[in-house]
Amino acid sequence: MSNACETILVEAPKLPLNEIEQSLTKTYRKDIFRPFVQAINEFELVEPGDKIAIGISGGKDSLLMAKLFQELKKHNKIPFDVVFLSMDPGFRDVNKELLMKNCEYLNIPLTMKNSDIFHVVQKIASENPCYMCARMRRGFLYNAAKELGCNKLALGHHFDDVIETTMMNMFYNGMFMTMVPKIKAENFEDIELIRPMMFIKEKDIIRWVKRSGIQAMNCGCTVVAEKTSSKRREIKQMIAELKKIHPDVDAHIFNAGQNVNFEAILGYRKGAEKVHFNQMYKERHQNITEKKE
Repeated sequence: MSNACETILVEAPKLPLNEIEQSLTKTYRKDIFRPFVQAINEFELVEPGDKIAIGISGGKDSLLMAKLFQELKKHNKIPFDVVFLSMDPGFRDVNKELLMKNCEYLNIPLTMKNSDIFHVVQKIASENPCYMCARMRRGFLYNAAKELGCNKLALGHHFDDVIETTMMNMFYNGMFMTMVPKIKAENFEDIELIRPMMFIKEKDIIRWVKRSGIQAMNCGCTVVAEKTSSKRREIKQMIAELKKIHPDVDAHIFNAGQNVNFEAILGYRKGAEKVHFNQMYKERHQNITEKKE
């Protein structure tokens, strides 16, 4: 019996590489390439002289992101370089083989770094490994990116990741916090995390992968086996049910992250500082008084 995170290799016909690449700026221009470019332009994610490490996990999102950056380099006037960076945290052979074959077929020149993160996580956080694994993997990628001379690390978080994270933080952590398009790494100097796919919806990524005939890695984890994250799955299902009643509910959740009304909240955090409603109320009253004077 295979576990839930194991990839079963099934040979399927793939589109020729040139058709896969052309589809991004033709068939999927509106739903994939344009939102990708929009995020890059709106949030200034790519700047002249950047050297960007494109994080390749082997999943559908990162494979698409790699091809999008290749297309961007063809069409963009901004001079920048990319490195396609992957790490082997302890993949099973079948998963590593799939990752390497996909990158070879898609003409993604992969730089692979080895680690034993799965083994370490299993020892120190076997009951709740996903959070610790994600932090360790990101830290490893930051360090590897710096070693390769990169000043940015791009991860393939998409629109659905953003809204699901927002809802998970509200429901399970009691805070309004979402994914942001870029953030400076706390423990690694001179490197920035960027999320250029945050306007792209997962359903469109799935459409592209299926049409291309690419079998992406589902989950390479050897630690959790069938105990994959249930909280995100619950939120994903809940949003899907809400969309049956309110088709635009996902867009409203996403937009809430950029439409926060500071006059209608009970407080907020800024770093370690927690600002209470009373302080906000006094400051607003003081500002009104000063304007009248």
